[in-house]
Amino acid sequence: MRLDDEATLRAVYDDHGGELFAFARRSLGDTGLAEDAVQETFVRAWRTAARYDHRQSSPRTWLFAICRNVVIDLMRARSVRPQPSAEQGEDLPAGNDLEGLLLGMQVEEALWRLSPEQRHILVEVHLRDRAPAEVAAELRIPPGTVRSRVFYALKALRLVMEEMGWDGD
Repeated sequence: MRLDDEATLRAVYDDHGGELFAFARRSLGDTGLAEDAVQETFVRAWRTAARYDHRQSSPRTWLFAICRNVVIDLMRARSVRPQPSAEQGEDLPAGNDLEGLLLGMQVEEALWRLSPEQRHILVEVHLRDRAPAEVAAELRIPPGTVRSRVFYALKALRLVMEEMGWDGD
């Protein structure tokens, strides 16, 4: 696979652009910055395509590594800029953005360590904020089964995160 080919890169964008955008928006808390992050991710991927080795990682893994770096760069740039005051009628950022980013990255890594079925049910119900009944109708299973699968998937996610060193704080 040659990622310096425009058609291939376009196909990879179609496959992974939405996931990268969701990750960037969740990490940055800003839709505009998330769009910029995804665009910069693919610009960097295009520029460094010659160094990509499909034997070492999938395109998705490689793109997420680039996107993580872009998100961190954007957060650093945002942290050194003066923040607008509340008197100017703009919201101030809340919480520690870097801690949120790191936790998000850890949760994402933990999700990829789950089975595809567990990951899918958690993504649909928690990350996409869909009702269990809606997911059940799509999967053609009872809503109670969806809730049960979510329960066990969350237990598995917590175990994986604990194995990764997360202490629950």
